[in-house]
Amino acid sequence: MKRVFSGVKPTGHLTLGNYLGAVRRWVAVDQHQADALFCVVDLHALTVDHDPARVRRLSRQAASLLLAAGLDPELCTVFVQSHVDEHARLSYLLECVATDGEMRRMIQYKEKAARERVRGGSVRLSLLTYPVLMAADILAYGTDEVPVGEDQRQHVELARDLAVRFNQRYGHAFVVPRTTSPGVAARVMNLLEPTSKMGKSDDVGPGIVYLLDEPDVVRKKVMRAVTDSGRDVVYDREERPGVANLLEILAACTGGNPEELSGVYESYGALKKDTAEAVVEILRPVQQRHKELVADPGYVEGVLRDGAERARAMARPTVDAAYRAIGLLPASSDTGAEAEAVLNAAR
Repeated sequence: MKRVFSGVKPTGHLTLGNYLGAVRRWVAVDQHQADALFCVVDLHALTVDHDPARVRRLSRQAASLLLAAGLDPELCTVFVQSHVDEHARLSYLLECVATDGEMRRMIQYKEKAARERVRGGSVRLSLLTYPVLMAADILAYGTDEVPVGEDQRQHVELARDLAVRFNQRYGHAFVVPRTTSPGVAARVMNLLEPTSKMGKSDDVGPGIVYLLDEPDVVRKKVMRAVTDSGRDVVYDREERPGVANLLEILAACTGGNPEELSGVYESYGALKKDTAEAVVEILRPVQQRHKELVADPGYVEGVLRDGAERARAMARPTVDAAYRAIGLLPASSDTGAEAEAVLNAAR
């Protein structure tokens, strides 16, 4: 089976955008058709100022929500990134293959660094290098496919480049991954700023629907969504981004087509009302299952413990082989023999 890897960063509460754009596909498709790993990438949350207790709390919540959404530990591997040392081990090796120029061209670093310079500050070094850690997340598992949105495609391209470069210089140690993207609602936009992604890291949430929002809160947020000038309900991403966002959300929740749905409505109010109810209904089973999991924390802890053990067993041979290929002495003769065997098999 092909191997799929993806993850969520615990820098904020998971949103409707996370669910419609990624998690739902993981549940419905990837865990059934692939050897799939889904990770709470908590090390990535340390690249910015953070409250340690909040990171721990959001990491537990993210894991619980992934399970509540339908990820089945019998079908896939669910774990926390920092529980598997191979991520950090491989990240340093890949830093020795990546270049300073590559890192400074990454869009997220450029944007955040520019904002900090305006404020007279500076970003953390880890923000510059974290795309390499992301590449390590992917390459450690021999990943074939990485399901991501458009905003993350650049990071997967970096992983591809580093895999090819390492393989050419030191021997074939890594599978070169490719990206896959869902169709409708691959990128859900902020309800109040429909040209901006509905991001979980935003400080203010009136335009963001969180997976754990109460039904009345969901309805209020959707009914207050920004629309556009004019009265006709038209699906046009460029000229009518607000209406297009609502149509895409409704289509994703109901299995419809946004262009076809645009012909059903004669007013923005009716569109908002139906979209709000569709969101409430799609979140209802996730919220109910989440309540059950919160009441049984031992189950979630057990899933994460078992997931980390499986992930470690998958990643270690590849990372050990990469260590040996790049010129590092093995920790023991047994480890070296195992790594050499994996590298030779890859060749």
